[in-house]
Amino acid sequence: MTAPTRHDDAASLSPAPRDLWRQAEVIRQEWLGYALSTEPADRPTTQRCLTAIYARAGRHQPRFVWVDSPAAALPLIRQLPTLGQLLQRVRDPAPAGPPPPASDIATVASRLRAALGDGVQHTDPELSPVRRGRTREPWPDLPPKDALDRQVPLGVMLHRGVRNALHRSLIPGFTQPVRAGLPGGDRQTPVCWYGQQDAFWVGYYDALHRLGLAAYTAEASDQLRTWTDLARSGGWWWPGLDVCVVVERPAVIRTEPVPGSWYDEVRLRPDGVGYRDGWRPPPC
Repeated sequence: MTAPTRHDDAASLSPAPRDLWRQAEVIRQEWLGYALSTEPADRPTTQRCLTAIYARAGRHQPRFVWVDSPAAALPLIRQLPTLGQLLQRVRDPAPAGPPPPASDIATVASRLRAALGDGVQHTDPELSPVRRGRTREPWPDLPPKDALDRQVPLGVMLHRGVRNALHRSLIPGFTQPVRAGLPGGDRQTPVCWYGQQDAFWVGYYDALHRLGLAAYTAEASDQLRTWTDLARSGGWWWPGLDVCVVVERPAVIRTEPVPGSWYDEVRLRPDGVGYRDGWRPPPC
């Protein structure tokens, strides 16, 4: 299939960049709301989406075990691989034994993100950084109004102001301090996906599509729909061979603005998250 024609300067697209940017800000805040929701998980939708992701990875439907916090998941996931173990397997020219489900699912997610990037109508900074002029210098990182005045390409602004802004709020702003607070810390905790906090990349590609700046294949659209439904429905999840452990959404999330941020980024307050079984990560 022929990829859509790209435009290095996404600011030339219509409607006007300022109008599209205002719409993008609304979409970003919508996704931030999903990512920080404390409503009970939609368990049927979550399990439907996870079953579809398992199937895409060539795996049978698992049994789902729900827990009320990441700490409560730990006794159930001790045999699952950490990120370091997965990376070691990738580097090994002849890894022993069949790949764990997490390896296959990581491959599925990576391929999906590449396919979505291929559907973006301008150069997607997620895949290839956009640079200006003959000097090929990076575009200046400026507040939105100044960036629009300086004609920073809309594609660059959307990557910084939707994808990167959500990432800053949800990964260093939420998942990293929660993982660091688990017994054993981040490095010893097996690989998981974050459900609602995966909104940083799910929301980015959803925003591009809703703004009319991306046209995905039917297959990529179907997979993206699965991940968007999952991000709107549930919390963290650890994929095992026969069992998938899924965490309920937190009962309490309190955030504060990131000082000096331009895109409404937030971070957890000290003691700002509490789970339904009473577990709280220690304040950073």
